Amino acid sequence: MLIELASHNDDIRRLLDKGFALRYDSEYLVVRDIPYLDANKALQVGTIVTKLVFVDKVHVQQQDHQIFFAGAVPYGLDGNPVPNLGGGTASLTLEKTDVAVQRSFSNKPASGRFPDFFAKIEHYLNLIGGPAISLHGFNPYTFRVDHDVVGNSVFKFRDTLTSRAEIGDLAALFKDEVIAIIGLGGTGCYILDFMVKTPVKEIRGFDGDFYFVHNAYRSPGHLDEQDLGKAKADVYQRRYDNFRHNLKLKQTYIDGTSAADLGGVTFAFVCVDKGSARAGIFDLLIKLGIPFIDVGMGLNRKEGPLAGTLRATYYPADEAAAVRDMQLAELADHPDDVYRAQVQISELNAMNACLAVLRYKQLRGFYLDKQAPFHMLFDTAGLKLFGQEGP
Repeated sequence: MLIELASHNDDIRRLLDKGFALRYDSEYLVVRDIPYLDANKALQVGTIVTKLVFVDKVHVQQQDHQIFFAGAVPYGLDGNPVPNLGGGTASLTLEKTDVAVQRSFSNKPASGRFPDFFAKIEHYLNLIGGPAISLHGFNPYTFRVDHDVVGNSVFKFRDTLTSRAEIGDLAALFKDEVIAIIGLGGTGCYILDFMVKTPVKEIRGFDGDFYFVHNAYRSPGHLDEQDLGKAKADVYQRRYDNFRHNLKLKQTYIDGTSAADLGGVTFAFVCVDKGSARAGIFDLLIKLGIPFIDVGMGLNRKEGPLAGTLRATYYPADEAAAVRDMQLAELADHPDDVYRAQVQISELNAMNACLAVLRYKQLRGFYLDKQAPFHMLFDTAGLKLFGQEGP
């Protein structure tokens, strides 16, 4: 019901888009995560509840300028109760029992009536929560919504970006996609970061290695000391688990015996830096008929500073063997590769991941594709992108 209300009432939508933790309950709008100070200036968190008056089945308006509040008396920075709140003790029966209304507040604006719910909630947030935000830096815009509001979305938070941009039809292109990311190293972890925020049905990630300090220098997100020495798959599973459903990262290497791990996969990203490992993965993906993009990076110090090329190559399911035979990707090992000694190049890893994900989204119709190349090379010295059409 909340999403339906937001789609028909601009003020409710604006509250959602700003990040208020909204809920619809028993014809009331419930706004959680409202900070306030107690008598000792300690941070507390309460909830605003306000009556919705239905004009018809989907349009609502305010009953009056008052609100209910689940929480104790809010205090100001001077150690006194926030003035001019009026109201008094009150109770209210809601369907969900985690919010217990204790009082009501009445602070009428100069005009006598708030223009809409957005203005009303912002007004009371400033009165009740302003001191707590100032003293403790609490952010009330948590984007926290109930799982039943999110519905069957793969995301655990409402995807406000898609709704704001009005590209829901394009986002729906990914609803049946099962993505495999083979290798969660420097480039693979950036692809993971991008794909976590893409509404694909499922993401599977595979890497048998462990997470150390040097990995943090070329991966998105924060460095948590407890992650060091843990399996990369476990680190990234924990890092992104609160963002989306159907994220399945596994501590294993993919090789010719891994067909079961890739069952149902519709597209794969290959992000390994060993040619011999890449060769076995290619053979398996080609055998299974899974289209994929392989990424690679070649750097050198011939002129002092690092220079080289980033590569992203698309292997269509029906022509993957032919593209492989073009030998665009290294299928043998080169142990003296400069890449292995120079790890603080996160911007190149991210750029390589961008090339791969952009091409994938073109293939699915999200981005316009004007005969984009199947083989892309980005020259870091000249900042130029070269493409080869075909295959």
